[in-house]
Order: sequence, then structure tokens, then C-alpha cells
Amino acid sequence: MKARIISQARGKSISQRLQKNRVELAAVFLTPDTIMTSALTPTLQLAIDLIRCRSVTPEDDGCQTLMIQRLEAIGFKTERLRFGEVDNFWAIRNGADGDAGPILAFAGHTDVVPTGPEANWSNSPFEPKIIDGMLHGRGAADMKGSLASMVIACESFVAKYPNHKGRIALLITSDEEGPSINGTVKVVEWLEARNTKMTWCIVGEPSSTKVVGDVIKNGRRGSLGAVLTVKGIQGHVAYPHLADNPIHKLAPALTELAAEHWDNGNEFFPATSFQVSNINGGTGATNVIPGDVVVVFNFRFSTELTEQILRERTHAILDKHGLKYDLQWTLSGQPFLTARGDLVNAVVNAIKTETGLDTELSTSGGTSDGRFIAPTGAQVVELGPINATIHKVDECISADDLNTLTAIYEKTLENLLA
Repeated sequence: MKARIISQARGKSISQRLQKNRVELAAVFLTPDTIMTSALTPTLQLAIDLIRCRSVTPEDDGCQTLMIQRLEAIGFKTERLRFGEVDNFWAIRNGADGDAGPILAFAGHTDVVPTGPEANWSNSPFEPKIIDGMLHGRGAADMKGSLASMVIACESFVAKYPNHKGRIALLITSDEEGPSINGTVKVVEWLEARNTKMTWCIVGEPSSTKVVGDVIKNGRRGSLGAVLTVKGIQGHVAYPHLADNPIHKLAPALTELAAEHWDNGNEFFPATSFQVSNINGGTGATNVIPGDVVVVFNFRFSTELTEQILRERTHAILDKHGLKYDLQWTLSGQPFLTARGDLVNAVVNAIKTETGLDTELSTSGGTSDGRFIAPTGAQVVELGPINATIHKVDECISADDLNTLTAIYEKTLENLLA
């Protein structure tokens, strides 16, 4: 039997303490038929337990119960919040300040995207294994690994600072990978109705690119989608004078929309982008002019523009080309930005302490549930593991990185609430 040692958690301070005090992440024994792990860190053991749950969106499949049991054991009060078919919970622990203290919340989701054909995976997506130092399984990177790090960081911090300042909270949903209708947005509405305000919030989305902690998201662009239906008159291609081809009418307008310079962005955001994702028109026959054509497009926009300005400019271009059309808009989220302040500084300093890295602040990428939290006035950042394999077959994450992420979360707690 051949033994391979998984490398130890990197960093200083908390990372070293976790390495010393943990049940060591010991050998991974390789045999021709199986890969077995023994003596996992608390973070990795919880991550494995969570990955075993088949929580394909919007299912939770027991993940939240695992988390709640551990949080309640260290003094958190939890409230399960089910909206529609979605399970959510809010957990909060008061420190020495009681109900009056600032709230540092961790936000995340237990749901994962579908796996696709499981036969395409090298290892069953819901039978997690550590292979060559990498934890494999659906949700390892997005974002059950982060959830495990959050819980273990809270356990370690509370053991060290039972009378900490302020309050610690977790906002967890099973509706982030789906339509996001009955998840975080509903929990935030519930909190707002109770006048419960998060002061700071860390969303555990996989923000890192090459090394854990090298990038944190301190903002996101807004997302405005639309479905455009251009109307014409169906007819025979041999008699175009008896028809009105909506594809021909659409083409120059769409060209102008794609070429439009919307803005220049700013020091925090790239320029606004316009992208077409779908075009559908025609009957499938080669000799029929269609009666309409449907185009789906999306804006990712910066703080230089508003949703209303984008709508007005789009309508102006379509009207200029004399189109008969219907346009349905969907706002998925407004842009938000958390400037340097208490939260950004606490996270940046925690990363520096635990990894030695000077982290990059970024607003790139897609949307996240931070878009629902930021409008409440909370400072919001996103910090999680490397995002290279999210939503992919054979999703995996470095075991070391999850232990380091736990240390970063705990150090952030110390920086703000110790």
C-alpha cells in the first residue's frame, strides 16, 4: 500500500494553529481499487458531508440541517425560512453587545447546478473523494467548501472569543443557482421587515483565480435582460412584396445596438456590455418568410448608467429603425460597490496575514446574491475558493485551500469582532 500525504494548510497564525490543533489531514492511501481518507480536518469533513447531499437546485437535501445543528451547538439562534419550494435559514449569535451590536454575516447557498450525465464524471459527483490533494464533488468549489469554512471558522472563533463584540450571522439559501426568487431576496425582505440590518456581509462565492485569496469581489455589475419580439407579416419567399420580413427589419437595428458605445466604465467597473444570447425566427421551411423574430439580449452595466437610461437608449434605436416590436425587460440586479472601509480592510488584512498575498479588488464576473444584500446598506464582499472548475464536470478544489479559507474567515472575524 502506497501512502501520499496531503500538504498542510498554508499561512501563519490561525493557519498554523488549525494545523496544530486539528485532527490532522493525514494520509490518503491509494490502492488499485479505492481511495480512502483518514483523519480529516473539521473543514474537510464537513465539506464532504455537505457534498454527499444531492442538493440540486432548489433542493437542499439536508445540508442546512447539518449546518444548523453545528451552529446551534455554539449558541446561534436559527430560524428556518421556507418560501415556496425553497429552504432558507437565518442564524445569529449575540456577543457581549447583545442585540445592539453590528452584524457580520456570512451568506451562501447549499444548492448546486445539475451534474449532467454522471457517467461523464471521473468520480461520482455526490461521492466526494480527496485525490492528489483535491477534493472532488459537485459543489466542492461552488459553494459547499465555503459553507464548511464558514461554520468551522465560527466554531473556532467562538471557542476563542465566547464574549466577542457584535453579532455573527449566517444567511443560507437553496435558491441561488436557480431563479433566485424565493431565496436570499426573500430572506432579506424578511430581515428588513424586522428592521434587522447586516453591517458587513461576506458572500462565499468562489472569487479566487489562481491562489485562494488572490481576488475578492467588492462589487458587481448590474444585469438587465430583455426579450425583443419584432413583428412582420408571414409570406412566401417568392412574393416578398406580399410579406414583411422581420429578420431583415431587425438586422440593421441589431447591428447598431451591438456597435453602440454605452459608456467608458470607471475606475471600479469595466464599460457596459451588450450581448445577444438567442435569436429565434422562422418556421423551419426554406420558402416561408417568418411572421416574427425573437431576440434575447443582456446588458452588464456599471454605475455610470442606470437601468432607465439603458431602456430609453434601446427604445430610441429600435424606434429609429421603424420596427413594430414588443420588448419585455427583466432586471436581475443593480450594480453595487463596497469601497475600502471596515469590511474590505478586515478581509484584505486577513488574507495578508494568513497567506502573505496582497489581494486584488475586482468587480468582474456575473451576478451573485450580494446584489440583494447591498441595497440594504450593508458592506458586501465576496471571498471564496478558486473558481476554475465551477459548474464543470469533475468539479474539484484544493483541500489545502479550504483549510486556508477557514483561517481567513476566522481572522476576519477577529479583525472585526474580537
